[in-house]
Amino acid sequence: MSQMRNEFSGKKRMKILLATDGSKYSKTAINEIANRPFPPKTEVCIVSVYERMSLINSLEPMGVSHEYYAKVDHNAFKGAEKITENAAKILRDKNPALIVTTMVIGGSPKSAILKEAETFGADLIIVGSHGHGVIEGFLLGSVSQAVALHAKCSVEIVRK
Repeated sequence: MSQMRNEFSGKKRMKILLATDGSKYSKTAINEIANRPFPPKTEVCIVSVYERMSLINSLEPMGVSHEYYAKVDHNAFKGAEKITENAAKILRDKNPALIVTTMVIGGSPKSAILKEAETFGADLIIVGSHGHGVIEGFLLGSVSQAVALHAKCSVEIVRK
């Protein structure tokens, strides 16, 4: 940790992207950040990504309307928004020196996290690990693994 402090003690602010889905694994990552002594004015962008139904189902299969998918998307957005707000409250309460922002993105979690990390200029991405086994990880696809493999900055995967 002292190496991180020295590197960011100059004019450059440290920028952390925290990806959360509201799971117990994400909450572990949130608490991990909240309890760390980061340099003053460290920026943390909390991101929650939800899968957009309206993009997946652009046709009306079996009579399901576009309005139904729009409502599902809206509810997913509101759920993700609540997740980011709760995470921000924890970080602000436990570590008021952090500059905390939130963002909700509709799309594929793997690509959205990577794209937002680049846009934000993240020095570090922090994600929780769901702890899937090798077979489950292969079949389901691990967001944390994909982020770790393709990110252009450091990635920390927090385990429960």
